[in-house]
Amino acid sequence: MAFELPALPYEKNALEPHISQETLEYHYGKHHNTYVTKLNGLIEGTDNANKSLEDIIKSASGPLFNNAAQVWNHTFYWHCLSPNGGGEPTGAAKEAIEKA
Repeated sequence: MAFELPALPYEKNALEPHISQETLEYHYGKHHNTYVTKLNGLIEGTDNANKSLEDIIKSASGPLFNNAAQVWNHTFYWHCLSPNGGGEPTGAAKEAIEKA
């Protein structure tokens, strides 16, 4: 099974002004996509072609590990960002900041 570049959970301009659409298009559309493309080339015709991304990461080394892990890392990163995130901290985090 070939891996695909996962869709972003928001529009490419949704993180502006903090992350521009141009930056996102480059980092997601080119950089992240390159890891996906290279990973697919490395697994084609091998036993890894039928493994999940996580199983490849657990068993791989070298370039295969690097590309698989970067696909996972970038996907995780995009899902950690939110156009509706931010705001003032609360609870223990707020108290620690105010104390410092």
